[in-house]
Amino acid sequence: MTERPARIDGAVTVYQPITVLDISEQGVRIEAAFALQNDSLHDFRLALGLRSVIVKGRVVRCQVGELREAGVTYTCMIEFVDPAPHAQTAIHDFVAAHNTPPPVVDGEITG
Repeated sequence: MTERPARIDGAVTVYQPITVLDISEQGVRIEAAFALQNDSLHDFRLALGLRSVIVKGRVVRCQVGELREAGVTYTCMIEFVDPAPHAQTAIHDFVAAHNTPPPVVDGEITG
């Protein structure tokens, strides 16, 4: 008779929508309907304009963001971990195009 192995643990990856609140070349701040465990690693698919990349990220901090009628939202800080060169380039280009300050004209900020 074959013995059953001791308990076997596993994990599953499930794609869930997130909202990117801020992005930099080092990471993202996201909002999600679920909590992510601090210091855990996840793959993130980011739609950066016409480009889409998948990057590995480490959860630096995840906390309750807002209590809404539809439920709780969580705000999480994610640090990119060794992004591939093509992902780095796509993120750099996106950040450069979207995070530029407005031009200064005659000492006033236009916007």
